[in-house]
Amino acid sequence: VISLFAEFIANDRPLLVKYDGHYYMPVIRSYPETAFGGMFETEAVYRDPAVKEMITKSHGWILWPPIRFSYDTPNKTPPMAFPVKPTWMLTEEDCKRAVEQGFHPCNDDLEWNWLGTDDQGRDVIARVIYGFRLSVLFGLVLTLFSSLIGVAAGAVQGYFGGWIDLLFQRFIEIWTSIPQLYLLIIV
Repeated sequence: VISLFAEFIANDRPLLVKYDGHYYMPVIRSYPETAFGGMFETEAVYRDPAVKEMITKSHGWILWPPIRFSYDTPNKTPPMAFPVKPTWMLTEEDCKRAVEQGFHPCNDDLEWNWLGTDDQGRDVIARVIYGFRLSVLFGLVLTLFSSLIGVAAGAVQGYFGGWIDLLFQRFIEIWTSIPQLYLLIIV
């Protein structure tokens, strides 16, 4: 149930923005950068420091989801080369070595990756949440359609009986004994 609300848990768009006395919900609707005093008509990138500054200059604020990454958002300020281990596991030695190599320092500006990042800098926990939702919904839809087909086949067999019932049963036995055909039809 929690994964159904993945956009409110893990997203690179804020849940709520207050700018110039008005409230905006970027998680639900897209707003152009010009809505926040920018110069471009393209969708605002709220992680951009310039957009953040425009919002805070107007005495506004941004309410972020707990995880500030979507499934495809790369971490632009990593503390080390990808893949990165979880941020809470970084030691002082890791941070010193990262700064020496030219990476982002481990300070308050460091973006948290609770389970680390993959080899392309995408947040692992955000990908797990979105992937879990996709898998569970696929399983539920597959179960629903399989049940509908099974009930319809059973109803036809029960209503007509006799040879129809016998032919349906043999067809179903053959069908389920060939896994490749079963998978091809389902997928």
